[in-house]
Amino acid sequence: MPKIKSNSGARKRFKKTAGGKIRRRHAYKSHLLAHKARKRKRNLRKAGLIDPSDRKNVERLIPYK
Repeated sequence: MPKIKSNSGARKRFKKTAGGKIRRRHAYKSHLLAHKARKRKRNLRKAGLIDPSDRKNVERLIPYK
């Protein structure tokens, strides 16, 4: 059976952790940063985890990651 292609957009956005969870970046950190609070921007730097309800869909996009 042939390999499944990974979705190249998802491959760049998501990474699997050692425990099997999927990490993601936060939104709202790319522009219009002048009016956002320093604390908010600092917290947006940290990676988040995807919601468990989205896990099945994201794992289908990145089967070998």
